[in-house]
Amino acid sequence: MKKIFVYYRLAKEELSKVIFPTKEQIRNASISIVIVVTIITLFLALVDLILSASVSSIL
Repeated sequence: MKKIFVYYRLAKEELSKVIFPTKEQIRNASISIVIVVTIITLFLALVDLILSASVSSIL
């Protein structure tokens, strides 16, 4: 039983050291992720379009 209390106390100590992000930081990170994913998607779509046009002209 003592081990459970020690574990709980240590877990609580470690959790008090954690710094959680603010709403603004979460919003900024989410916007950054959406922008990066959009740019990568557009780039891959362009590469696909170019490669499919090249293969179509060859065949």
